[in-house]
Amino acid sequence: MSIRWPTGRFLVNGAAEGEGPRRPDHGRQSALGPATGHGQPQSRPSLGIRYVTVFLCSTENLTNRADGEVAFLMDVVERLATDRLARPGARWRVHVAGAVDLLPAGTARALKHAAEATRDCPTGAHVTLAIGYGGRQEIVDGLRDLLIERATSGSTLAEVADTLTVDDVAAHLYAPEHPEPGLIIHTSGEQRLSNFLLWQSAYAKLHFCDAYWPTFREIDFLRALRNYAGRQRRR
Repeated sequence: MSIRWPTGRFLVNGAAEGEGPRRPDHGRQSALGPATGHGQPQSRPSLGIRYVTVFLCSTENLTNRADGEVAFLMDVVERLATDRLARPGARWRVHVAGAVDLLPAGTARALKHAAEATRDCPTGAHVTLAIGYGGRQEIVDGLRDLLIERATSGSTLAEVADTLTVDDVAAHLYAPEHPEPGLIIHTSGEQRLSNFLLWQSAYAKLHFCDAYWPTFREIDFLRALRNYAGRQRRR
């Protein structure tokens, strides 16, 4: 999830690549909502949270996981998008990052509806659902778009190579208008980036939590924030 305070930026990876879809534990409170573990992100005015990105599902999950696991996760995503994120009075503008064309038609429709229904959300809060997402692929897609843009304008490959900058690449990623993360939280105890926001996380702090995502509680979230608050963000 991607969060921004007035004094800085914060991003949390809310799902662990490699843990696979798991059924929620209905007896515990999630940091992002009710006991389903997949609820609408809860905004805390005192934290000034404005940007949230949740890694729901990687490209590899869609292609390599058992059909039953994928179907269950897609059902959870559809219900989240329809029943919570797109409901009247929604407090978060929904964005989607990833290969939507790889998703089941019903899931793609639910996500598109949520994005359209919240387009004019007045709160200034943004939640990005990374689904069918891969950090390497995002960089490849961005570079491809940049090269096509420059070629269309008449630039040669040599000219592009001579003038290419970090900002040029960043401007062609999936959500260039969103702030870079200050913190990435990885659940399930795995200590890795899991192909999540590889470009944007260059200067992010990392926090690893043993809890699996469906049982990631508010106390786990707040503990990560305290840890982040005690560490200076440097470049």
